[in-house]
Amino acid sequence: MQYVWQHKLWNASQMVTNDGRRVRVIDPGLLNTDAGPDFFNAKVEIGGELWVGNVEMHLRASDWHRHGHDRDKAYDSVVLHVVEKDDAPVCRSNGERIPQMVLSCSPHFYESYMHLVNNPSSSLPCAATIRDMPPLAITEWVQSLAFERLNQKVQRILSLYDTFCGSWQDICYVTIARSLGFGINNDAFEMLARRTPLRLMHKHSDSVFQLEALLFGQAGFFAMPAPSGGDEYFARLSREYTFLANKFQLKPMDGSMWKSFRVRPQNFPYRRIALLARFVEGGFGMMDKMLEAQGEKELRKLFAVELSGYWATHYSFGGAPADLPTHVLSNASIDILLINTVAPLYYAYGSKCGNYDIADRAVGLLEGLRPERNSIVATFTAAGIKCPDALTSQALIQLRRQYCEARKCLYCAIGHRLLSNAASNMGS
Repeated sequence: MQYVWQHKLWNASQMVTNDGRRVRVIDPGLLNTDAGPDFFNAKVEIGGELWVGNVEMHLRASDWHRHGHDRDKAYDSVVLHVVEKDDAPVCRSNGERIPQMVLSCSPHFYESYMHLVNNPSSSLPCAATIRDMPPLAITEWVQSLAFERLNQKVQRILSLYDTFCGSWQDICYVTIARSLGFGINNDAFEMLARRTPLRLMHKHSDSVFQLEALLFGQAGFFAMPAPSGGDEYFARLSREYTFLANKFQLKPMDGSMWKSFRVRPQNFPYRRIALLARFVEGGFGMMDKMLEAQGEKELRKLFAVELSGYWATHYSFGGAPADLPTHVLSNASIDILLINTVAPLYYAYGSKCGNYDIADRAVGLLEGLRPERNSIVATFTAAGIKCPDALTSQALIQLRRQYCEARKCLYCAIGHRLLSNAASNMGS
C-alpha cells in the first residue's frame, strides 16, 4: 500500500473517502522510515478542499486504535487515513473525525509482486519485462547500479582513511591485500595486512626472506604442524619468524581462518602471500605507481610479478617441487584486481582529494576493461541486457546481489516497471 501510494499507482476511480468525497492527490508526501505517520507533508484535495498534512496507512482501520494513535498528538496532523479494510472510524486526540479512504491492491498486482519475491534464487522472473523496457531506461538503471556498486567499495576504502591517518600507501596496502583473497580469503588477507603493518614490513623491505617470514608467521602457518617429511624452507622461515616475533612482540592470527578446502591449488593463499611480500620488497609504493601509470597496460605490469626461488615451484609448504607458472596472477585475475581494487582506489583518492580527473580515470578504466564472465552476467545478457564492459558487468552483479537476491524488487527499476504495469489493473 505504501508503494502504491508513493508511486501514484492507484486507480482514479478508487480515490473516494468512505463518506463519498472525491480524493485527488497533488503530492503523496515524503515516505517516513522512522516513527510517526507513514507520509509527511502530503497535499490532497478532499471533496474540492485542499488539505496539507500527513497520511497514515493501515491494513485495517481499527489498527489506528490498536496502535494508540487516537491518543497520540503526533497523529493529529494526519489529514487522510488510507486503509485496505474499513472496519472502524478514526479520530484525532480531540475527537475530531479524520477522512478515511479504502485503497485495496488488486489480485493481479499482489500476484505480480509475489511472483517477483517468491521465485527461486536462480530464476529471473522479470526477464520478459527487461525485453520490453526502452533501451534508455535500461541504460540509466545500469549506470545507476554501476556507481552504486563503485561507491560501496569506495566507502570501504574511505573507512580506512582515519584509521591510517590519511596514509594512502597504508590504505592501498590493506586494500590490495584484501583483494588477493579473491572472495574466499578476503577477510583473512585483510587481517594479515592489519597485523603486519607497513611500518613493520618496511624495516625489512630489503629482504624478501624476512618479509615472507613476517607474513607467513603472522598468518599463523608456523603455529600449525610442520609439513610431513620435513621442509627446510618452512623450518628456516619459522626460525626467522620466532626471532622477529620476540623482537617486535608479535602475535599471529588464527591459521584456521585460511580456507583451502575444495580450492584449486593455484588459489591456495601461500603464493599470494609470497606475492604480497614481493609488492613490499624495496618499499611499498604501489599507490604512487598506480597514480603514475599511464593506462591499463602499465597498470597490468604492476601486478604481473614473477616469483622465484621456493615459490616458483610450490603451491604450498611441503611436497616435491613442480613446474608452475612464474606469474601468480593470470590475466583474468589481474582483471579482477583492476576492477575491484584499482578503480575503487582511484575513485576514493580522487573524491577525497578533490581531484576529479583521477575519479574519472576510475570510470574510464572500468569502461575499457572487458566484462566479467560469470553466471550472473550470463543470466542478464540472456534476458536482453547488453554487457560490453566491466562497468556494466559490475552493475549487473550489483543488481543481482543487492536487489534480486535481497528480494528488493520494489526498489528496482525493472521490478517497478513490472508492478506499474500490474497496477494499471488496480480495482479490476
